[in-house]
Amino acid sequence: QVQLVESGGGLVQAGGSLRLSCAASGRTFSTYVMGWFRQAPGKEREFVAAISWNGRNTSYADSVKGRFTISRDNAKNTVYLQMNSLKPDDTAVYYCAARRSYYKESYSTSDFGSWGQGTQVTVSS
Repeated sequence: QVQLVESGGGLVQAGGSLRLSCAASGRTFSTYVMGWFRQAPGKEREFVAAISWNGRNTSYADSVKGRFTISRDNAKNTVYLQMNSLKPDDTAVYYCAARRSYYKESYSTSDFGSWGQGTQVTVSS
């Protein structure tokens, strides 16, 4: 299994931007579909974005479409989540996840087998 470590979270004002990073261990990173999920207090963990192994395909939750961008650098074993136009509703712990299977357009938590520890994103109004 791949080991994942997120970074880049923090406190930002509404309308601001953050870029999250997720560094993966191992030599097989380029074979994984990578995803971002988030979990707000008292809510279930929800899908945010995913990217295919070669970066050619991406998918997003409707709530972040047009504001967030997922990307990856297989040479650096890293996946990113650029978050723009942040809203207070984006406040959550953000988790990186890896899936060693085919890419598809929508995901649940059960589709991913490896998870990072999470990074807190807080958006103030």
